[in-house]
Amino acid sequence: MAEQRVDVLLLSVGADLPYFCGYEAMPLERLTMLVVPRDDDAHLIVPRLEAPRVVERPGVFQTVPWDETEDPIDLVRSLIGPASTAAIGDHTWAGFLVDLTRVLPSVEFRRASEVTSPLRSVKDAAEVESLRAAAAAADRVAVELRSGDIELAGRTEAEVSAELGRRLLAEGHQRVNFAIVAAGENAASPHHEPGERLIKPGEIVLCDFGGTKMDADGVGYCSDITRCVHLGEPPADLVEAYDVLFEAQAAQVVAAVVGQPCQEVDRVGRAIIAEAGFGDNFIHRTGHGIGTEAHEDPYIVEGNSLELRPGHAFSIEPGIYLPGRWGLRLEDIVVAASDGPDNLTTTDHRLAVIDA
Repeated sequence: MAEQRVDVLLLSVGADLPYFCGYEAMPLERLTMLVVPRDDDAHLIVPRLEAPRVVERPGVFQTVPWDETEDPIDLVRSLIGPASTAAIGDHTWAGFLVDLTRVLPSVEFRRASEVTSPLRSVKDAAEVESLRAAAAAADRVAVELRSGDIELAGRTEAEVSAELGRRLLAEGHQRVNFAIVAAGENAASPHHEPGERLIKPGEIVLCDFGGTKMDADGVGYCSDITRCVHLGEPPADLVEAYDVLFEAQAAQVVAAVVGQPCQEVDRVGRAIIAEAGFGDNFIHRTGHGIGTEAHEDPYIVEGNSLELRPGHAFSIEPGIYLPGRWGLRLEDIVVAASDGPDNLTTTDHRLAVIDA
């Protein structure tokens, strides 16, 4: 906060709050906010009916419950003290920010991520092991997918998505964050919403799924993996494209070393895909950071010159998408480590071919 010249940090809904104080606020019209003055004690303002859910941490913060007839915005104002700059949680409801600007007209508001993201993006050893446990659980589901244990042909995308979710929960996740199942031409849409379309023999099926797994302290860390399965013998042009994708993704994982700028990791795979003639078909960034949120810093994308540090955790997920035909993506979670990239997802990276 001192480095960023921030006088007070204000954290409400979103991943910052549980990361710093161990309490996850419900997304309610009733305000919950952690008030952290730079030179004073922290206070967690919480609706009284939610207070029983708070695990008290006296050395970290003091809980301040508020009643239904009280004004929590005024309570925040009273705890801020003299301040000219406040960093407010990026996911805070806009209505609360509007109310705070009304009672604090001389305060400049900035994004809390300017303070919190550099801290959260570098994982310590315990956090890496939490990510590893979540990745291993998702890996086990991916193995079942590739082996044919999860029936695909004749089922809807939505049915397969629901089964992937159930299997994540059975493997120890507490929450399913997403389970993309995209068959045939639908796989050309990177964030396709699984629907009632039947999966048919002779098609590619792209599955991208992940959830949140709690660690011993009750803090959730995320998994995220993508693998592709083809039902029956794949056509030659699809196999050729997948071989390019396989090469590009492997090269990007190898390039994700400490000191490497994020954009350089993106460039390595993008150059391979472009040289093969699919440059215009790789339509998104290479990856996103991952931790207590499925998407957080650092982002592996052109324009991000941030150098990878030990403990940075992120996805490597290039894709090739041909609209109206098919799409391919291959995704791992990687941690930058002093002795080289640590790939947390180890399920076979080759295109899985299952008898239809």
